[in-house]
Amino acid sequence: MTELRIADPADRDSLAAFVARAVRLDGQAVVRLRMRTADVLEAWVSTPFEVLVTRAVAGAVEPGDISVSGNELLAALTVTPGESMDPGPSRDLLWRSELPTHGGADWRAVDDLPVGVVAELADRGVTLARENVGPQGTPPASLMDQTVLTVSGADLEVGVPMRCLFALSGMGFVDSALTDDVVRVSATGGWLRLDARYGAVLRRRHALLPLLV
Repeated sequence: MTELRIADPADRDSLAAFVARAVRLDGQAVVRLRMRTADVLEAWVSTPFEVLVTRAVAGAVEPGDISVSGNELLAALTVTPGESMDPGPSRDLLWRSELPTHGGADWRAVDDLPVGVVAELADRGVTLARENVGPQGTPPASLMDQTVLTVSGADLEVGVPMRCLFALSGMGFVDSALTDDVVRVSATGGWLRLDARYGAVLRRRHALLPLLV
């Protein structure tokens, strides 16, 4: 049986807010729960923006790596919350996204961006997206993939695409009213990560080549 344990009500509320945002973006969202350390739990979601979002809280899940329905997890966190919960049955077959490996040894801090700058660029992107909706009712990929920031540091030059800022904004990770806040940009050879106050956005820096069979 799957068991989710989160002792602190504030951590339960934090995870519930994260899952609620994810479900609002995608009603069929799947949440992957994975233990980072013995007492730190990561929640991961693959968003419609084709980027990953994550939030960590103090807690544990058994088994230590499982995917569940966002709707069922949200119900567990909000309807009858308690220190121990059943997040719902495994939906592992529905999880199809690659995650970066555990550990932070390969991550290098590139730069810190003022939260106001990030929020303003995200707002501009939302306006452009509304003005350029494609035939499927979504912004064109060319807009989503547009590099809106180029950040340099730690011997790296990293381009930040619009879709990452959409995810930061859509998940409520930034608050422009907190003028002293920053969004931390870090990277590995293969991944880009943006860490904000309420969560992080990750995306592969380069597309994976298809396997030839």
